[in-house]
Amino acid sequence: MIEWNVSPEIIELGPLSLRWYGILFASSFLVGYKIIYDMFKNEGRPEKDLNDLVWYMAFGTVIGARLGHCLFYNPEFYLSNPLEIIKIWSGGLASHGAAIGILISLHLFVKKKKSYNYFWLLDRVVITVALAAFFIRMGNLFNSEIIGIPTDLPWAFVFISVDNIPRHPAQLYEALAYLCIFFGIFFYYKRKSKELNNGFIFGLFLTGIFGFRFFIEFIKKNQTSFEDGMALNMGQILSLPLIVYGLYLIITKRNQSKITASN
Repeated sequence: MIEWNVSPEIIELGPLSLRWYGILFASSFLVGYKIIYDMFKNEGRPEKDLNDLVWYMAFGTVIGARLGHCLFYNPEFYLSNPLEIIKIWSGGLASHGAAIGILISLHLFVKKKKSYNYFWLLDRVVITVALAAFFIRMGNLFNSEIIGIPTDLPWAFVFISVDNIPRHPAQLYEALAYLCIFFGIFFYYKRKSKELNNGFIFGLFLTGIFGFRFFIEFIKKNQTSFEDGMALNMGQILSLPLIVYGLYLIITKRNQSKITASN
């Protein structure tokens, strides 16, 4: 049994504080930028396009994650108090909302940059998203949030700031799974991308990330009370169509030929 009593704050600077979650969230963008920069450089894409893409991604991720949390998990409260939606600093981001936000933002990017194919871009972007998911779940661990259900396993975590009950470290399970998925699709891209049609890596990402998310939800504490009486919680319900679509992409794109960046 591991007692987890790490402070989410690294240092306080007057009314402001530097938190582990913020550092890890920012790191996901910095490391992701370096990875996709090398992809663009190796494939002859302009750096200016990448800089524009980063802004689209940043806005899409944050806005989508916040709206996803508000509308998927507590719509009655936020629709009755719409000003609360903008209070991102008070907490509440949803990965499914972030996924939708990213898909929309990349669609807008491709509409502006017509030399890009939507699925070509997704195949590259989701590699960095998988790594970002690792960083974010590690941030959740430092915040002692997204915790698991009680367990008597020897590696159970006791989150002191929550209660004194040994629980599954669900955040750590997810973080490690997403890190493995990142390495898997990254090296697959390095070895095989020129032999595959647009959308195959995106399909691997959807199936891997949301497939694992579906099963890990069985040992996670529900985020909101309305999920307690449901056979599947909201995270699982939202994951199912993404898993199905991912499998569809894998099956239909696997044997098709060469990826190209242009329409």
